[in-house]
Amino acid sequence: MTKIKWTRYLATAYAEGFCEGENATEQEQLEAWAHLIGTGLCWALQGWYGRNATMLIENGVISKKGKILIT
Repeated sequence: MTKIKWTRYLATAYAEGFCEGENATEQEQLEAWAHLIGTGLCWALQGWYGRNATMLIENGVISKKGKILIT
């Protein structure tokens, strides 16, 4: 688990890979997606976020409550 204090902006940057998230590790990206899913923000953003969140949930990577299920 990283020590990043996730905000809406940082989570989207790491999930999408822009600015601060440009060189994100896989763990950081998973944590960003977990934050987006756990807060429900992924459902309010453009469709790409919701589709990716759905895929991560359906594949058992992250729970519907935003908990990372794989290491």
